Amino acid sequence: MANEAQKILDSLLGRVQQNTKSRNAVGVLLVLALIGLGASFLYDLLPRQYAMRMTGGDIMSNRHFLARLLQKEAANNGVAITLDPMSGSKEALIAIDEGRLDMAVILDGLENKYPNVSHVAYIGPEPLHLLVQPHIKEISDLVGRRVNLGSLQGGTRIVAKQVLEFSALEAGIQYVETNFASEDLLQKRADKLPEAIVIAAFAPSDVVEFLVKERGYVLLEIPFPPSLALRLGWVADSKILAYTYNVRPAIPSRDIRTIGVNMHLVANRNVDPRAVFKVLESLYAAGLDSKLKFKVSEDQLRTSSGYPLSEGSKLFLARKNPFLSAATFDKLKGIFGLVLSTLSTILVVLRWFRGAEPPPIEPLWEDAVFVEWLAKIGEIERQFDSGLANREQLPELAFSLQAQLTIIKADAMKRAGTAKLQNTQLPQLLLLAITDAHARFMQVLSINKGIL
Repeated sequence: MANEAQKILDSLLGRVQQNTKSRNAVGVLLVLALIGLGASFLYDLLPRQYAMRMTGGDIMSNRHFLARLLQKEAANNGVAITLDPMSGSKEALIAIDEGRLDMAVILDGLENKYPNVSHVAYIGPEPLHLLVQPHIKEISDLVGRRVNLGSLQGGTRIVAKQVLEFSALEAGIQYVETNFASEDLLQKRADKLPEAIVIAAFAPSDVVEFLVKERGYVLLEIPFPPSLALRLGWVADSKILAYTYNVRPAIPSRDIRTIGVNMHLVANRNVDPRAVFKVLESLYAAGLDSKLKFKVSEDQLRTSSGYPLSEGSKLFLARKNPFLSAATFDKLKGIFGLVLSTLSTILVVLRWFRGAEPPPIEPLWEDAVFVEWLAKIGEIERQFDSGLANREQLPELAFSLQAQLTIIKADAMKRAGTAKLQNTQLPQLLLLAITDAHARFMQVLSINKGIL
């Protein structure tokens, strides 16, 4: 049977060889196949530019700070990252699952019910800060108090509720839950703030430091029982060092234990694996850990977030495989060098016949809008300074100016995520300027009128 098949094949090949048209057609197909193979290797060797949308959550959080550092580092690796601030990890996971977002830094401890989300890398544990007013001495004193757990869509709220429930504290029964975002906490009057606030952030945190120094909060220890780690796989033993947030008085006065919540980098499963590879190269860049003040270890990349490992992460882990080594790539480039040179010549000739390329379209930068808002804030502060002489009308003027600041802030928050900026620091500078102006107004009113 095999001999008969061989005879039939030899007969067909002989006929093709004898027929000029068939022989030429086969030759053309072989040449096209070689060109296609060479083109595929050329495609893999050419540098690429990638564009991604990413979030680190709340714009005042350390996760957003990490995302900003990663944005700058990735730009050097050919990845342009646009940051979209969001209320928290839950909202980010929904956006990734729906394809509206490519990548996010999230907290662990949330339900793994999003099929389009993949695990990129483990970053590290983020300690929970339990801020309380000085008269609260232990967790049981939170009964009957207002406890702020952050945004309804935030991961901090979800994990904090589980920790409090483990301590026999249930929202709506033992305590009253509030859901102010970090920027809201910074702007509220002291008498409007809740008795306790839970914030997940690397220490030191700017938000925590403001609440400690300007609003009189102290840090309460969250004892870490090993049984909690057995129940909740995403928690880790962590601590906040003495004197982290104040020296006199010392806050905390000693090293205190708290719960660390695992933090991960996740992505939509359809994101180009090579783009994920470039982001991971940026995450583990030599200078990034010094800016973060903690080490992101490649050895812990696989630490599970509950989602399947992304193809880009697999590609990154396989880069040390001998088959994908630099020497192997050099051999492949040598084998196909002639094909690549020929293709390069063809590309040059085609480009010459096509004529000169049109000039690149300059992007429409929107820095001027944020600069104008900053100028308006300066003008608002000058109006306030001018009104200091009239103490009777000062409160009315201050509240009017605060309303203008609130409108500017709302407009800026809507625009910050999509604006094309040469200076990416402008949104943060604007929010800090608004916060400083609010705080100064309230401070002056407190001094002159006794109003908080």
